Amino acid sequence: MSGDQPTISVIIVSYNTREMTLKCLRILYDDIGSLDADVWVVDNNSQDGSAEAIRNNFPSVHVIKNPTNAGFGAANNLAMQQASGKWFLLLNSDAFVKPGALEQLLACANRNPDAVVVGPRLVNEDGSLQISCYKFPSPARSWLENMWISSVFSRNPVLGDYRKWAHDAERCVDSVIGACMLVSREAFVRTGGFDERFFMYQEETDWQKTLSEQGGQVVFTPAAVVTHLGGASGKAESEKISAAFFTSLDLYERKHHGISGLIAVRLAMIIGCFLRSIAWAAVMILMPAKRASAATKSRFHARLLMRQATHWSAPAKVNH
Repeated sequence: MSGDQPTISVIIVSYNTREMTLKCLRILYDDIGSLDADVWVVDNNSQDGSAEAIRNNFPSVHVIKNPTNAGFGAANNLAMQQASGKWFLLLNSDAFVKPGALEQLLACANRNPDAVVVGPRLVNEDGSLQISCYKFPSPARSWLENMWISSVFSRNPVLGDYRKWAHDAERCVDSVIGACMLVSREAFVRTGGFDERFFMYQEETDWQKTLSEQGGQVVFTPAAVVTHLGGASGKAESEKISAAFFTSLDLYERKHHGISGLIAVRLAMIIGCFLRSIAWAAVMILMPAKRASAATKSRFHARLLMRQATHWSAPAKVNH
């Protein structure tokens, strides 16, 4: 490493994923090569010996061991406050960079001087595309999605979204998911990083929304490829994970669209879940071969409908 300030500081948040984090680090160091980089791991109070294993196997890694599970955003903020890279690469412990990914992310940032966030092409373990770009949530977007309008007009620049896009061209997008995202130091200094009221989910969307409103660009590049397994640290707590997702969505909508926006989103989801629950119940009756999967989906939408209709505990006070 040369110079006082590395080009890139890679930050990984780990929570009870010891072997996966070690694999992530092995693959990462293969790709770093001669890049001017340093690596940080924030361990969110894992109980599987993650921090000790990382220190033993990768003594050059800066390990921060949190006394509690601080959540994704707070853990990343802690490392970004201490790391000195010109760019921060926020990388999940279950995200494995393909050869040349780091160089391609940095090259994309250099090609796009207004870029404050750069996201790679994510693929599943079998190599298939993983959707990683999303429109910003909003009341209007919720109605478009719940009434199937965004699916029918998926390629329309206003009504559609990125779900049927092949993720095969470099372009500006609303947001990329936080499994792997390159963020400029300047963006962190200007905003203070993630809003730590988001424990998990929507925190990267919220931050990119703020950066976008300030004139920053979020750029996707297919030249950088990363394999992302998804949900590794939360598989044993799926119900808590689901609750965290919708709690964070409530916070996001309240923060950016007010209480009226949150009510509009809830109404769209209630109606959408009702229609989907009925549709899957009909499939269950009319198509015996699909009965088991249809029953599961019908019950899921029914439970989500009840959650959105009845779970109205006040979210944390939000400020713009």
